[in-house]
Amino acid sequence: MFKWAILFLVISLIAGGIGLTGISTWAKRIAMVLFALFFLGFLALLGFAYLLGSAFEAGRAAAILQLLA
Repeated sequence: MFKWAILFLVISLIAGGIGLTGISTWAKRIAMVLFALFFLGFLALLGFAYLLGSAFEAGRAAAILQLLA
């Protein structure tokens, strides 16, 4: 998705340079939406990684406590 956002950004810049402002505006909007979706997905993955890390750490602590008991 990030690749598509970059592609639409490049299209927007080229169209703006040529003078096609309508195409440039639409390509910019599409690029912004795709980048926002990419960023939200990235944040969701970071959240899941944090939760999984906490779960693994709690499991490791429980296993150590069982060995000590």
